[in-house]
Amino acid sequence: MHDDLIERYAAPVPRYTSYPTAPHFHAGVTSQTYARWLGEVTQSVAISLYIHVPYCDRLCWFCGCHTKHTLRYEPITSYLDALYAEIDWVSERLAGNGMVSAIHLGGGSPTMLTPDDMARLKAHLAARFQIASDVEISIEIDPNDLGEDRFDAMASFGLTRASVGVQDFDPRVQRAINRIQSFEQTKHVIDQVRARGVHSVNVDVLYGLPYQTLESIEATIGQVLSLTPDRTALFGYAHVPWLKKHQQMIPDAALPNIPARFAQSMLAAQLLNGGGLQSIGFDHFARSTDSLAIAAAKGRLRRNFQGYTDDGADLLIGLGASAIGQLPQGYVQNITVTGDYQKAAFSGTGTTSRGFALTTADRLHGYAIEALLCRFSLRRDELQQFGAAGRSLFERARAITAQDDDGMTTADAECFAITDRGRPFVRAIAAKFDTYLGEGPARHSLAV
Repeated sequence: MHDDLIERYAAPVPRYTSYPTAPHFHAGVTSQTYARWLGEVTQSVAISLYIHVPYCDRLCWFCGCHTKHTLRYEPITSYLDALYAEIDWVSERLAGNGMVSAIHLGGGSPTMLTPDDMARLKAHLAARFQIASDVEISIEIDPNDLGEDRFDAMASFGLTRASVGVQDFDPRVQRAINRIQSFEQTKHVIDQVRARGVHSVNVDVLYGLPYQTLESIEATIGQVLSLTPDRTALFGYAHVPWLKKHQQMIPDAALPNIPARFAQSMLAAQLLNGGGLQSIGFDHFARSTDSLAIAAAKGRLRRNFQGYTDDGADLLIGLGASAIGQLPQGYVQNITVTGDYQKAAFSGTGTTSRGFALTTADRLHGYAIEALLCRFSLRRDELQQFGAAGRSLFERARAITAQDDDGMTTADAECFAITDRGRPFVRAIAAKFDTYLGEGPARHSLAV
C-alpha cells in the first residue's frame, strides 16, 4: 500500500469508545441529571461497574490515562473514603434496582491497593449493590506493584479476568517510556493469576512507541505469544503531549513516522493471527475459546470506554475521579481533579462534572459507528428501527462507496461494508458518520 494513501487515511480521528466522544460532553449534564437517570433504572437492568484508581507509583511517559504519581499511601486512603461516599450516593439513587454483572478496576494502578483495602472495597460494593453470583471481575495489573499477598487479595476479590500491561519488552523502548518491566516479571504475574483460577488473561501491547522497529515488534510479539494470552489488545501509541504534559519526555524524533507505524501494526497483527488469535475489531485479538471471540462470532461484540467488550450490561456506572458512565439516556463524567472530586463526594451532592444527553439522531449515528467498528458492516434492515432517518443514513453510506476510488468500502442495496483493504482504516471511515467531528477545539490521535 502506498505511503501517500496510508498518510491520507491516518488523519487524526477519535477512537470512538463513545458517541458523541468525550470532548463534546458539557456542563449542562449535572449531578441532578445523573440522579434522575439513575432513578429511572428498573430492577431487571444489568449493571457494569467501572472503578477508577487514579494513582501510580511511577509515571509511564506514554500514558494517556487520568492518573498521578505517588510514593505515599495516604493519598490513596483518603481517595478510597471519597470513593465509598460516591458509591453510597449512587446506590441510594438506584434504590436497590439493577443487578451488577461485571466489575472492572482500572487506573492508574488498582493493584496499588493493599490487600485490606481491596477486601474493604469489595465488601462495600457487596453491601451497596446487588451483585450476580457469576459476576465477571477484571483488574488492570501492573506487574511492578505485586507481591504474593496481592495475588491472594485479587483472588479473594473474585478476579476472573486479568489485564496485564506489557507495551514492549525491548529495554531501549522501555527506558524511553519509563516503563521498566522484564519478561520474567510478566510471566510470573500471569502464572500466579492463572494458578488462582483466572480464566481469561489479556495482554496490552503498543506500537508506534519511541525507538520501536519491525525487529523489536517481532521479538515482543513472540514473547507475548509464549505467554499464551487469551486476549491481546494492540494499541497505537497516542502521542498527545498537548493533553498529557509528561509525554513531552518522549522525543518526537524517536517516534516512527506514519508509514512505519502502519507497518508495525500490520506485522504485529499478522504475528498474532499466526499465533492462534483471531482479529476482533481493529485492535483486539482473542482465541476462539475466549468470550470476546465468541461474542464477535455471534454478533454481540460491543464497544465502550474499555474498548471492545463482550459485556452485555444495559448501563455502565463509572466510579471515581474522571470515570465515565454510560446510560440509555446519555453519558456522565465525574470531576477529573482528584481533590475536587473528593470534596464533591464528601459533600453528598454528587460528583458529576459534565456529560451528554442523547438525541435520536445521536443514537442513530452512534449505532452506525459501533456497527462498523465491531462488524465492519452496516445493513439496511438493522437501521429500520430509526425509520426515515435510518434509511437516509444508509443511502449516505452508499454514496460514500460511490465516491470511494481507493477500494476501502463496498455497498449494494442491502449492506454497506468495509473491505479487507479498508479495515486498518475503519476509524477514518466510521468518522464519516460523525456529525460532531470538527466542532470545537478537540484534537485526536492518528488513525493508525
